[in-house]
Amino acid sequence: MLSTTHIIILLVVVLLVFGTSKLKTIGSDLGAAVKGFKKSMDDSESAESKQLKGPDAKDADFQSTANTKSDNKSSNG
Repeated sequence: MLSTTHIIILLVVVLLVFGTSKLKTIGSDLGAAVKGFKKSMDDSESAESKQLKGPDAKDADFQSTANTKSDNKSSNG
C-alpha cells in the first residue's frame, strides 16, 4: 500500500501541477458539493417522513368515500 512518504510525494506533485490557487478553488468547490449533498439527503429524509405520515389521513378519507360509494351502490341496486 501507500506509505507516508508516498503520500507526501504525491501531495507535492499535485501541488506543483495544480498550484495553490487552483487547489483552494477545488477545495471550496468540493466542500460546497458535499454540503449540498448533505442538505439534499436531509431534505429527502424529511420528505420521506412527511410522506409516511401523510398517506394515512388520505387513505382514511379514501376509505370513507369508498365505503360511501359502495353503500350507495348497494342501496340503489
